[in-house]
Amino acid sequence: MAGDDDIESRGGRVKRNGYSNNNTSSSSAYASSSAYVIEDTDSQWTSWLVPMIVVANIAVFIVVIYVNNCPGHRHMRLVGKCVARFLGRFSFEPLRENPLFGPSSSTLKKLGALEWTEVVVKHQGWRLITCIWLHAGVIHLLANMLSLAFIGIRLEQQFGFVRVGIIYLLSGFGASVVSSLFIRNNISVGASGALFGLLGAMLSELITNWTIYTNKAAAFFTLLVIIAINLAIGILPHVDNFAHIGGFITGFLLGFVLLSRPQFGWLERQNLPAGTLIKSKYKPYQYVLWLVSLVLLVVGLTVALVMLFRGENGNDHCRWCRYLSCVSTSRWDCNGI
Repeated sequence: MAGDDDIESRGGRVKRNGYSNNNTSSSSAYASSSAYVIEDTDSQWTSWLVPMIVVANIAVFIVVIYVNNCPGHRHMRLVGKCVARFLGRFSFEPLRENPLFGPSSSTLKKLGALEWTEVVVKHQGWRLITCIWLHAGVIHLLANMLSLAFIGIRLEQQFGFVRVGIIYLLSGFGASVVSSLFIRNNISVGASGALFGLLGAMLSELITNWTIYTNKAAAFFTLLVIIAINLAIGILPHVDNFAHIGGFITGFLLGFVLLSRPQFGWLERQNLPAGTLIKSKYKPYQYVLWLVSLVLLVVGLTVALVMLFRGENGNDHCRWCRYLSCVSTSRWDCNGI
């Protein structure tokens, strides 16, 4: 969010902080840079979960590259030499095989990549979670982790590790479910669905806490533009935009459920004279948004999971949805993607 006044509260203290947040899109998700003026750092949570997630993703990628062992692939002689061969078994697949400087698709599939046949036919539902921690290459990993650091750390400072952790993991799970419903012929990996969930949560947080912000219209349209640009990137081939959309919708609904801020009058209730009528903790519209979002989230995920494990193809129920992930042009054809 950009140009907003944010009410922070913890331990009964309330501070009004003015800050600006400039966001730019990246090749796989998005990146945002920010400058904040914080009057009281004690009013914030300490961010540790998001940095740990970043470290965990990097560690997993190193393990994946070790298991991949490019020099040990005899068939590589047919498609080229390993990249960065001085790294030994940590070297990358030939660029013709993987232009993102990473492992082979067979290694990713073996270690938990999302693939419809494995999930539905072979009943390996755990892949809906493991694929979030895998990345196709160094470029993919850096883009996602930089985005997570810029977006996630600030959200964790505002709302704590529990709520941000729930949004991140459930958004990633929702992204995997939607992706599996619509994509059957390719594997999918990456944390971008979970990151889109954080973006969606930022948008719903702005909406549900609308009355406490100034310059909210500018913040709202700025965030919409950022989201639109990154979703537009998803129509390029080999980018799983269904995961982005699924993660965004899940995070958007979770934002209404988990990120509502109490009214200022309720926060200041201890300082009010005795006998003063105390406002309810949340505004009526916040309760309505909370209930509607929770119902939509539970029903939506339940229906999507039932459809997935019954083997239904989402494209059969939505003929035009394929255009949300890839649009054919004179330069590329989406039929084989």
